[in-house]
Parts: sequence; structure tokens; C-alpha cells
Amino acid sequence: KFDFCVPTPGSVERPSENLGQVLFGERITGSSYKINFSEPIYCQVVCSRSYDVKQGKQKKLAFIKKAIMKNYVHHWIVDNMPVTWCYAVEDADKPYCSTGFPIGCHVTKDGIPKDACQISEKLSEPRAIYIFNHVDILIEYHPGESGAHLLSAKVIPRSIKHPDNDPSNCALSRPLNINAKSDSPLNIKYTYSVKFVKNLELKWASRWDYILKSMPRSSIQWFSIVNSIIIILFLSGMVAMILMRTIHRDLVRYNQDSTEDPQEEFGWKLVHGDVFRPPRFGMLLSVLLGTGVQVTTMSFLVIAFACLGFLSPANRGALMTCVLVFFILLGSAAGFVSARIYKMFGGEKWRSNMLLSCCLVPGVVFGIFFVLNLVLWYKGSSAAVPFTSLLLIVILWVCITVPLTFIGAFVGFRRPMLEPPVRTNQIPRQIPSQTMFTRPIVGMLMGGVLPFGCIFIQLFFILTSIWSHQTYYMFGFLFLVYVILIITTAETTVLLCYFHLCAEDYHWWWRSYLTSACTAFYFLMYSLYFYKYRLAIDGLANSMLFFGYSLLIAIFFATFTGSVGFFSCFAFTHKIYSIVKLD
Repeated sequence: KFDFCVPTPGSVERPSENLGQVLFGERITGSSYKINFSEPIYCQVVCSRSYDVKQGKQKKLAFIKKAIMKNYVHHWIVDNMPVTWCYAVEDADKPYCSTGFPIGCHVTKDGIPKDACQISEKLSEPRAIYIFNHVDILIEYHPGESGAHLLSAKVIPRSIKHPDNDPSNCALSRPLNINAKSDSPLNIKYTYSVKFVKNLELKWASRWDYILKSMPRSSIQWFSIVNSIIIILFLSGMVAMILMRTIHRDLVRYNQDSTEDPQEEFGWKLVHGDVFRPPRFGMLLSVLLGTGVQVTTMSFLVIAFACLGFLSPANRGALMTCVLVFFILLGSAAGFVSARIYKMFGGEKWRSNMLLSCCLVPGVVFGIFFVLNLVLWYKGSSAAVPFTSLLLIVILWVCITVPLTFIGAFVGFRRPMLEPPVRTNQIPRQIPSQTMFTRPIVGMLMGGVLPFGCIFIQLFFILTSIWSHQTYYMFGFLFLVYVILIITTAETTVLLCYFHLCAEDYHWWWRSYLTSACTAFYFLMYSLYFYKYRLAIDGLANSMLFFGYSLLIAIFFATFTGSVGFFSCFAFTHKIYSIVKLD
């Protein structure tokens, strides 16, 4: 569609992609730009394109103009290293190096240069649209005994209006405005120059440092960590006060032996006969908890492998491949946990539980992903996942995940049932009227605020790396935020659970799950803000893709935080009711 220089079919071998690259939409194709090591090139003509109104080629030119207005970029790879564009920025000691470089830039009707046009005063003609048809490629390498190793590949894009009689002259400074009105055909000649520079100081193992150092400074990350730690200290103080003072005082009062007339029960002890009453829709809750444990374990293993250096940026698609492999192999954990919880609820439809454990959440996620892929197919995007890759995912799910889930569920049902510490009354107790702050919706919204406050800064960098094609490498910070999120979610849910029990509301099963899962609701709200103020997305299809993928992330996020909150409350209620003296 862009009508750039492409190699002839069969002249360049296309590299193969792994499953992670395919799912992420990364397609690597050969190039017409030929580079041989230690062979400098000056102003080599790659190809030329001509656009004439009479020949009906204005649609292709209009498509290029539209792409330039939207700041589309080239993404090149040389020897598995991304080609970067480095330029000076304000209030920075070193230039900023971005993976990829723009295909052009434009100037507004008021003469204000936009995007890449700001780097040169020559690109300032009002209403002009300049195309970068020439690139100066600078390749740094480190010589070694076994051969030279590439350290970096940097480009300087330029717009040059080559004369027809001398297309190999790149010393001209007149830019090429493809928006100029002219009766003659527009001729665009694509050229490039290559220069090799030996670098003895930089080691090959540190070749990614100059790209990663251009990313946002770690001071913002540390501010986020400190902010989250303060929240944790506040919550930990609240939980400690409840556990060490309030509950301890309650236990002493409840367990004291008094020869006087027994006092009437009150507080959380009053609902001891209903607190472990099985909830409604216990099948659904057990399935969601099983998937939540699967997602939690998978995310922990992936982040741990990334922190250990197994998922470096050089291994393209390794992160997504690792996520998919761990999620498939952890189906046994989902089946085991779901079966144990469902058996504790007194459920007897174990076949349905096993089937839903391996089909419900994965089926919903695959269905949404398939619909989004249909949109990519309809638009003819190269990011669309081929049908064979989708079929491979289904085969992996049927042949690996489903059997492992059944095995885990079988083992879970064979284990002894989790017995509650207190007996459940036959007749449910009537719940008194609740205040505004102890009502379900308000409690859920309050419970999701603090966990989201611990991660929203990290979410900005993650969403930026996904939608702005930046390299994410701060897995050490991500691991700290991951631990902080688990602690914050657990403490927040336990606090709200205690307050609800003191208000004689014993419906804590679903509430503990939904309170912590509400963090995903705030993630969706933040995605809406990110879409509105941080991205320049237009068109219905692009908007559908953004919100569709955001919904997929929110589903996994809700199962993760929901399971953390539920099991925290389960351990809390099981502990306090097991040590209280009951008649």
C-alpha cells in the first residue's frame, strides 16, 4: 500500500517468526537496501516512483500523505538489532534514540513544523508534506577474534529532491515536498548511504544500553515504588491495628469464662453460623478462582524469567511465547483449585466444573481475540494472525490444556473436602440494613482504588510500550510493583471484609472477589484516558482494536486480583473463626 521499494519475489528469503511474534503482529520481510560489512555506500539509488494524475496513481500518493500526517514510522532490523533514529530533545544531556524513524513529516498551514520537521529549519514551508526518501545509515561494530559484532545501526532520515539527470547526488539540501501543486509528474527517488565505524570501547553484550537509556528515567519509577510502599505501610498499620487490637480484644471478650449472665453476642461473632454458607453461583466462582490462580502463577513465572534475563529484547516474541506456554501448562493448577473450591461449596456437578475450568475464560478470551483478528483480516493488515496459527493455538489448548485441567480437577476432587471451622445454620440469618459505605457497590469501588494507585504509573509505561512500539525492559521495577500489588490487594480486601462482617453482612464470598477485581474497572477507565489524551487513533476499526485488547488485559487482570483478594479473605475468616469460642 505504501508503494515503497520492495525486493523482487524470491530474491530475499523471509525470516521465520515464532508464535509470540505472530500473536503480537510482528512480520519481518526482506529489504531492497543491500548492506555488506565494511563496504561503505554513498547515495545508492534503490528505486524510483512516479505519480502522474493521468495514470491514476494519485491514490497511492494520497495514502502516503495520510500516513505521514499520522506520523507512521519505518521499523528496520539489521543483524537482529533495531535501526534507531537519535535526535536531540529539550532538557536532556544525551540524544533520545527511538526504534524506528518516520516516513516523513508535515507543516501546518500556519507554518508550524510538526513531529520530525522540527529537527531542521529547511522543513518549514506552510502546508508542505515532506517524505524522507534518503537515509544515512551509521553502523558501529566491535572487532573480535571470531569476527566483527554489530553494536548499533542508526539512521538520519532526509528529504532530498533529486534532479532527474543526477539522482546519485545526495549533497543537495532542497527537500522534497510531495504536497506541492504541479502539472508535471512527481518523481520520488529512494537513496541511501552506509558508513561503518569501529568502536573498541563498547562491548557487544552492552549493545542495547544506548536504546534502553533513552527510555523514561528510573526516577519516576522509584517515585512510583515509594508511593506504593507508603500505601502498603498505611494499610499494614490498619491491618495490624485490627488484628492486634480490635480482633484480639474481641477474642478475649468472646472467649472469657464468666460466671455472670452471658452477654448477648455482637459484631462479627454474631454471623458465625452463616459466614461459611455456600454462595450463589458457586460453580462460576470456583471456575474464576481456578483461572485466577492460573493467571497469577503464570504472571509470576514470566516476570521472574524476565528479571533473570531469559526474555531480553533481542529474543523477539519470547515474552508472548513464554506467556502462552506457561498459561497452557498451568491448566492443571486451574483444574485443581476450581475442584477444591467447588467441592467445599458442596457442588456435585464435577463434570461441568471440569469442563468450565478449561473452557470458560479461555473461550471468552479466544472469542474476543478472534473477532479482533477478523477486523484485521477485513482491513488487510499484516498484523492479522494467520488461520494456521489460530488452529495451532486451538490444538495446543485441546491437546495440552484440557487434559491437564482434567487431571488437576480429578486430583482436586479426590482430596478431602476443606472443612469450615464453624457449623452453618440451617436457616439463613437476616442481614440488617447497611450504611452507604458498607453496601456492595460502594465497597467494591473503594476496594479497587488503592491497588490501582500502586500500579497506574507502571501501567503508563506498559501501555506506551505496547501502543507506541517502545522497548519495555524495566522488569525489575515490574516485579516490585507486582509484589506490592499483591500485598495491597490482600490488605485492602481483608480490611473491607472485616468491616462487612462487623456490620453483620456475611456475604463475603463474591464480595471479596469482586472488590479486588474492581481494580480492572479502573484499568479500563485509565485505558479510556490513555486513548483520549495519549494516543492519536482514528477510525472505528482502530478504536475497536484498542478497546478490544484493553478488555482482554482487563479480564486477565480481574481474575488475577480477584483470586488474590478471595484467598486473602478466606484465610482471614478461617483463622478468626477457628480461634473464637462458640457454644
